[in-house]
Amino acid sequence: MHRPVPFAHNRNMAKPKNFTRDGVLARALPVFWQHGFADTSLQALEEATGVNRSGLYSEFEDKEDLFVQSLQYYLDAQAERGLLTRNPLGWENIERFLKMAPCTIDGQKGCFSVSSIREFPILPPKAVEIVTQSFANLKRSISKNIEAEESRMDANTLAELVVTFFTGLSMEQNLNASRASVTRKVENFVMLVRQRGKR
Repeated sequence: MHRPVPFAHNRNMAKPKNFTRDGVLARALPVFWQHGFADTSLQALEEATGVNRSGLYSEFEDKEDLFVQSLQYYLDAQAERGLLTRNPLGWENIERFLKMAPCTIDGQKGCFSVSSIREFPILPPKAVEIVTQSFANLKRSISKNIEAEESRMDANTLAELVVTFFTGLSMEQNLNASRASVTRKVENFVMLVRQRGKR
């Protein structure tokens, strides 16, 4: 049975705080993204964040908590970009999202939540819940954009196709697909799906 790994055993070891929570999350995220949850060591997190174990322990319960918070930090940052909420809603938003969402952060390509799916069996339950909910929200947002185009096909069905394409596109980024290749595939996919949905 997997047990959380605490950052320290003695809270009295904590030194005056000289870091920010968001700063730690921004630096921990690429480490989790590169190595995955299981293979990310506490030492690697200390080195990446510049915060020792007692400092991390003062802010996060354990490695599981830091991973969960890093995941939420990533998704919040993605939501702030507003790629699927710009007015007017429609296929242009979806195309922009597909081109820009699988982005690069500190050398990591694709989508952190998509990359996390492969570790579902060992991820903290809260992380699985967050990723599952994020995909449900993504599908809902895409569906709203399709509905705005008054598609003749069921918007939820088309949204599922778009999410599946996005997932595959994100995974392909790990193979160092070129930006030109991604752009071409997105434009061809959107053209086909958009034509399929026209009244």
